[in-house]
Amino acid sequence: MAAHAPVPDDDALAILEDRIRRTVELVATLRAERDAAVAEMEAARNAAGSALTDSQKIRQELESLRNERKHVRTRIEKLLGQMDLL
Repeated sequence: MAAHAPVPDDDALAILEDRIRRTVELVATLRAERDAAVAEMEAARNAAGSALTDSQKIRQELESLRNERKHVRTRIEKLLGQMDLL
């Protein structure tokens, strides 16, 4: 391994300042990424809630249509029975 030569104080301070600057930039970048991920998660949660609501509405409509079909079938069978009597 190579021996480390002593670093002058000015260079050490410049190196430390550079490392601090890069750390601050990294923290800012990570915060921005976190904020974007949180926003994306909220958007996905809202979309899922909307999809669930739509699904429930469609199920209710389907059930209503099935009941209506059953009612119409009963009325048609009744009318056909009356026509047979004629």
